[in-house]
Amino acid sequence: MTKSRLSETPRATFTRMDQSTKDDWDIIIGAVIEHAHTKVAGQVVAQLETLQGDHGGFAVDRLTHCLQTAHLAEQAGKDDEYIVCALLHDIGDVLAPFNHPDIAAGILKPYVSEANHWMVQNHGTVQGYYYFHHLGLDRDARDTLKDHDFYDHCEEFCAKFDMPAFDPEATSPPLTYYVPLLDAMFGPGGLKSRGDVTLAVQK
Repeated sequence: MTKSRLSETPRATFTRMDQSTKDDWDIIIGAVIEHAHTKVAGQVVAQLETLQGDHGGFAVDRLTHCLQTAHLAEQAGKDDEYIVCALLHDIGDVLAPFNHPDIAAGILKPYVSEANHWMVQNHGTVQGYYYFHHLGLDRDARDTLKDHDFYDHCEEFCAKFDMPAFDPEATSPPLTYYVPLLDAMFGPGGLKSRGDVTLAVQK
């Protein structure tokens, strides 16, 4: 974008938030919504691409794991929203290696059901059943979550789709196959009708 084009773009005028006006926020929220509708899907794809070639010691790289997880979910007949959650569940691995579920959950929260959001947010603990004991941790740490309404939903995700998706011999569609699903979720009309969405945009 050229300098002259930048100067034509409406901008807020305040230098301190306590001096802002409604006109300022009309400009800002308009820009946020335009960004959300036109750029977020592409940036999600770009972040997923950073997982390619990063094995982190596993038999497959992190992108392959995400693609395998999504493919298994699709083969099982899960809907598009669930498949996108499966694809993005480890998108935060290279950004937040110690709390990666929080990254995916944060990205997905305005766009998915409460059940799918909880599933992504807590898959790290529930998945730990399969390996925590090798690290000197309590593999039954997930038992503290068992009374939650969405626990079974998350446990199924881990057992059927996340846990077995580390197979170098398995085949799955490329990332480009899922781009239409990402465009549909993160484009206009993708936001769920939830009370916290407007507040999230305003923040």
